Amino acid sequence: MSVAAQLEEAARACAREGGALTELRRQVLGLILEAGAPLTAYQLLDRLKETRKGAVPPTVYRALDFLLARRLIHKVESLNAFVPCIGPAHDGHQAQFLICRSCGSVTEIADEAVARALGEAASRLGFRPSSALIEVSGACVQCVRGAAGGR
Repeated sequence: MSVAAQLEEAARACAREGGALTELRRQVLGLILEAGAPLTAYQLLDRLKETRKGAVPPTVYRALDFLLARRLIHKVESLNAFVPCIGPAHDGHQAQFLICRSCGSVTEIADEAVARALGEAASRLGFRPSSALIEVSGACVQCVRGAAGGR
């Protein structure tokens, strides 16, 4: 799906929830969608300043807060960076991230069995999670292949 189509889908999702994907929010989400890799708030700010000279950190943080609350993006905590999450299959799911420490790629998976197992383990301990984010660090298939081929 194109970035433009994803932005339109995001705008419709916001409207269904009674919010608006303002031009600034759309621009921040567009930057995240186009990046192809996780972006920190300050990387977003630098990119935003290319078209919005007066952009300051609170500008980006407010947009990010809105996008996070609408589940249009995820924050990868260990990287302190943001990745997109758009589409009906992603609505309200508990994400798991595979983070390559070699090339920096982040792959989102939404494995219901993993989410269910975590929920059941928490339940056995009487714990009620409000959210769960699993981040697994390692090497992606391309980096593993590259390392194996370089021997």
